[in-house]
Amino acid sequence: MLMIGIAGGTGSGKTTVARSVIDRLGADKVTFISQDNYYKDQTHLDMPTRIKTNYDHPLAFDNGLLAEHLRRLKDGQAVDGPVYDFTLHTRSSAETLKLQPNPIVIVEGLLVLWDENLRGMLDIKVFVDTDPDVRILRRVMRDLEQRGRTIRSIRDQYLQTVKPMHEAFIEPSKKYADLILPEGGHNRVGIRMLTTLVETYLTGGPGRADD
Repeated sequence: MLMIGIAGGTGSGKTTVARSVIDRLGADKVTFISQDNYYKDQTHLDMPTRIKTNYDHPLAFDNGLLAEHLRRLKDGQAVDGPVYDFTLHTRSSAETLKLQPNPIVIVEGLLVLWDENLRGMLDIKVFVDTDPDVRILRRVMRDLEQRGRTIRSIRDQYLQTVKPMHEAFIEPSKKYADLILPEGGHNRVGIRMLTTLVETYLTGGPGRADD
C-alpha cells in the first residue's frame, strides 16, 4: 500500500490535486481521506463555544484517530471513518464513511505534514503552494456557498486564526514535502508527474517510492 499526503493552505487546491490523481488512476485503486473529517468531536460543547474553536490549529484535529485508521488500512482492514458537519461544527452522529484498504491511500488536509506521527506514515509527501490572494478568494466562495457563513464571520476568522495559523504551522510544514506543486489543480505537469510516480509503483516497475 502506498500512502500519499497532500498538504497546503486553505483554498490552495489540495482536494483538486487529489481528485485529479484519482481520476487518472481510477477510483477503484484509491482511498481518499480528508483530514477535515477528523476534526475533534464537539458534541459536548454548545454552539457559541464550537464557533470560537481555532480550526486551523493542530490541536483541533484528532490525529490519533486518523493515524489509527491509516494503520488499520495498511493492515488490510476496512474502516468506518468519521464525517464532519461544518454547519454544526461537530461530527455527524448519523453518518460515517467506509474506507477500503486500496493499493493507494491519499490523505489530504491543512496539517497532514505538520504532525510527525502522520508524516512518518506517508510514502510521498506533497505540498500545494498557491498565492494567498487566490486562496482567500476560494475560501470566501466556499464558505458562503457551502457552509452558510457570512462575509463578516469569514473575515474575522481569517484574520484571527486562519492567516496566523498558516504562517505558524502550515507554511513551515512545506519543508517536509517531497514534491511542491505551485498553483494546485492548475499545475497539470506537476499532477502528471505525481500520477506517473504512483502508476510506476502500481506496476511494480523501477523508481518505486520505497526504492
